[in-house]
Amino acid sequence: MTGVVALVLAIVALAGVVAVGYMVAGLRGRLGAIPQEGDVYQALGRIDQDLSRVEEAAVRMEPLVESLVERMPGALRYAAVVTFDAHGERTGHQSRAIALLNERRDGLVITLLHGAKESMFYAKMIRDGKGVEPLSPEEATAVERALQR
Repeated sequence: MTGVVALVLAIVALAGVVAVGYMVAGLRGRLGAIPQEGDVYQALGRIDQDLSRVEEAAVRMEPLVESLVERMPGALRYAAVVTFDAHGERTGHQSRAIALLNERRDGLVITLLHGAKESMFYAKMIRDGKGVEPLSPEEATAVERALQR
């Protein structure tokens, strides 16, 4: 019976040692944050200087960020391509309607009609997701697909 008691005490002692080991490791981690050279006030002063430099850099970047935000609505945001055969299955679906739109849903549709002897190119303006002039079914499909993305 004394052997069992001794074993139980040994297990409890081992568990206590492991728990103390974890606590010591935690304290070492916290102590590692304290500067080894100089005092805490010097370390805080250096951190404050670093933060001041970061704040100054952020202030210098504000005009650039504002400029980018102002330009974003005009940047290309939506695009889609529709392939089709402009001449009744004779050219192998080599014609294209390409929609290129910005955040305001403005842009253009470029249409390339490929024929056996010649190819033609058209461009139509898009305002708020609709053609300024009538769109072909393929052009309208390209705009719809672009805006679904």
